[in-house]
Amino acid sequence: MGVLSNKIEREELKPGDHIYSWRTAYIYAHHGIYVGDGMVIHFTRAAGQETGTGTILDRVLFSSSPTNMGIVCERCGDQSKLHGVINSCLDCFLAGGNLYLFNYSVSSAFFLAKARGGTCTLAASDPAVIVLNRAKYLLDNGFGTYSLFKNNCEDFAIYCKTGLLVVTEFSLGRSGQLASFSAAISAVTSSPLRYLTTGAAGLTVLAGGMYCIGRYVSDIGIRRDVIKIPVANLVAQARIEGPAAAAAAEATIAATAAAAAAAVETTVATEVVMEAGATEMECCAA
Repeated sequence: MGVLSNKIEREELKPGDHIYSWRTAYIYAHHGIYVGDGMVIHFTRAAGQETGTGTILDRVLFSSSPTNMGIVCERCGDQSKLHGVINSCLDCFLAGGNLYLFNYSVSSAFFLAKARGGTCTLAASDPAVIVLNRAKYLLDNGFGTYSLFKNNCEDFAIYCKTGLLVVTEFSLGRSGQLASFSAAISAVTSSPLRYLTTGAAGLTVLAGGMYCIGRYVSDIGIRRDVIKIPVANLVAQARIEGPAAAAAAEATIAATAAAAAAAVETTVATEVVMEAGATEMECCAA
């Protein structure tokens, strides 16, 4: 296990480990907390439907995800209808995929060397006994409503390990996978910066640098808009907020989409202005 891969063997697992397994040709990963005795506590919209976008994308990803082909696990039973925080055996959690260990307290150099998000963080993990207590408490009391953008399986696992929550209203969750996605969008929508350099090599370096910076500043171990919340307080607050919290999450998603659209419009407007200016200069020169 290292920079190239976080893959581990089952014999290496320890209770309290944050583990994950890639799904659907490495498009996304499902995360959970290993609690010992071959069992994993994890958070899902429904078994096999971890993406939870609420769009047709769910059907595409679900249709190509590993399934039990109608075979009910002797240890877990039929979990196909379950959702929220559930307890599954390793075989059901992995769904035919490989086993990987999420790293904590990594160096900045190691973090940036891992080009794919959702595999490590600069944040430190709490002791295993605290991690297990959080996971088991949330198994009994829930972790709110599943949301790909604000409250997903990686968010659940990271909270169990660190107790940290993002407190700003307009931001993505703690997920490194979403941070990578957001950083990639920023690199693409910031195309006006391409005028600062010429050539494919320069553009590649610029986009790569923006991607790395975006991932780095979004990491739970770096950002300043996080606080440590006891698990009992988290559950109590979720029960009070109820539907209002879900509505706020939807509003945040809409705001994020609007911001991305605005960035694209700005890009187009910039291109039009610059092209018009270039045309005017050519006319004047003529």
